[in-house]
Amino acid sequence: MSELFEKLQPHLDKAYAYRVAMTMLNWDNSTAAPKEAIDFTSKAMAILSGENYKALINDVVKGLLQQLSTDEENAKLTPYEKAIVKNMKKEFRNMELIPPEELQAFEIVLAKAYPVWEEAKNTNNYSIYAPVLEEIISYTKRFAGYKQKPGQKLYDVLLDEYEEGFTMEILDEFFCQLREALIPLVAQIRKKPDWISIDCLRKNYDIETQKKLSHFLAEYIGFDFNRGVMAESAHPFTTNLHNHDVRITNHYLENKLEDAIFSIIHEGGHALYEMDIDDAITTSPIGGGTSMGMHESQSRFYENNLGRSMEFWKPLFGKVCEFFPEELKDVTLEEFYKAINYAKPSLIRTQADELTYSFHIMIRYEIEKMIFDGDVDVKELPRIWNEKYEEYLGMTPENDAEGILQDMHWAGGSFGYFPSYALGSAIAAQLFHYMEGVMPVKKYLEEGNLVPVREFLCEHIHKYGGSKNTQELLLDTVGEAFNPKYYIEYLTEKYTKLYEL
Repeated sequence: MSELFEKLQPHLDKAYAYRVAMTMLNWDNSTAAPKEAIDFTSKAMAILSGENYKALINDVVKGLLQQLSTDEENAKLTPYEKAIVKNMKKEFRNMELIPPEELQAFEIVLAKAYPVWEEAKNTNNYSIYAPVLEEIISYTKRFAGYKQKPGQKLYDVLLDEYEEGFTMEILDEFFCQLREALIPLVAQIRKKPDWISIDCLRKNYDIETQKKLSHFLAEYIGFDFNRGVMAESAHPFTTNLHNHDVRITNHYLENKLEDAIFSIIHEGGHALYEMDIDDAITTSPIGGGTSMGMHESQSRFYENNLGRSMEFWKPLFGKVCEFFPEELKDVTLEEFYKAINYAKPSLIRTQADELTYSFHIMIRYEIEKMIFDGDVDVKELPRIWNEKYEEYLGMTPENDAEGILQDMHWAGGSFGYFPSYALGSAIAAQLFHYMEGVMPVKKYLEEGNLVPVREFLCEHIHKYGGSKNTQELLLDTVGEAFNPKYYIEYLTEKYTKLYEL
C-alpha cells in the first residue's frame, strides 16, 4: 500500500462503519422492527447518513484522491487500490454535487417510505403512498439533475448508477429484440393452456416445513449459515455488512410452493456473490457486486439456468418429497419439472414465469422513462400501469395491490434499477452458454455437485467485487461483451421443447 493510500484508508474505514450501521437499521426495519419505531429510527438513519457524507466528502479526501490520480502515484497502487480510487472519485463527484442537508432530508423520506408502501399494499390504498412517492421522485429528479452531464438525458443518469455504460439507447434495442422474439413464442404457448398442470404446486404446504426446506436449499447451493442468516420479509431481498455477514430473506405462501423454493434460490445466488468477494476488498468501496445487472445475473443463473433445469432436480426431488411426503407422494419428477416451468402471463413480477418475466421489466422501464424524461402525474401512474399490463400481457390488475403497489423498489428510491433484472437474465444465459462449453455443467448438476460451478463463478466474477465493471468481466470471462442472443436462444429452445411447439 502506498503512503498516500494509507492516509486515505481511515476515511474509507469510517465511512464503512456508518454504512454498516445504516444497513443494520434497514435490515431491522424490513424484518423485525415494530411499526411504531420508524419515526425515531429514521432520525438516527438521517444522522448516520450525514456522518457518512462528511467522512467521504471533505477537503482532505478530495486532496488525497487528486494526488492518487497523478501518473506517478497511480503507478504505485495495486489493481484493487486503483479500482478503489476510481470508484471513490466517481462517488465523490456524485456526493459532492448533492447538498448534505438535502441528502439527509431524503434519507428521512426513504426511512418512512417503506412502512407507508407496506401499509398501502396491505390495505390496497395507493392514495396514502402517492404523496411519499411523489416526494421521492422529486428528490431523485433533483439529484439526477445535479449529476447530469451536458447532453445527457436525465434517466440515463439513473441507469448509469446501476449499470455503468448502459443507456436508454442500448436498452431500447435490447427490449426491442426481446419483444420481437418472445411475443410470438408466448402467443404459441397460449394456444396450449392445459399442456402443463401446476396442481402439484397448489396443495396446502405447511409454512414451517417450507422454512425448513428453504434452509436446506440455501445450504445445498452453497449458502454458508456460519456467515449468513435467513429471515422473513414482505419482499425477499439480500443485504450484507461484509462477506462474512450476508443476510437473505424469504416469504411463504401455503398454496404456492414454488414461491419459497425459487425465492430462496434466487436470493441465495445474490448471497453467494457477496460471500465470495475477496477478503482484501470486502469492507472497501468496491466490496460489493460490480453492478445491479451482474448481481442479478448471479441470482437468475442459480434460479433459472440451474434451478429450473431437469438436471438440478434429479438428485433433489426425492429430498423435497421427504419434506412433503403426503403432498408429493403421487407426483413424478417429470410432472414437477414441467410445473415449475409452466408459462402463462401473470400480474405479479416476483411470481412470473421465466418466459414472460421480462415483460414485467419492460413495463416498469417504460414507466420510469415517462417519469424522468417526460411529464406524468403520480396520481395517474396506476392507470398507466394497468394499461401497459393489458398491452403487453393481456391482463389488467383488479386492484393496485397486485398492480403498481406490488414492488418496494420505488419506495427505496431505486429508479433505473428495474432494467437490471432483464439484463441479469440475459447475462446469466450468456455465462451459462459459455460454461457449458468449458465444463460438464449438467453432469455436475445430476451428481448434486455444485462446487465446480460456484468455483468458476467465484474465480471469474465474484472475487473481483466492484473492481471491474460488467463489460470488463464478460470480456475477461467469455471473450465478448454483453450479447442478448444467448438469452433469446435459451428461452426459445427451452420452451419450444417443453411445449412441443
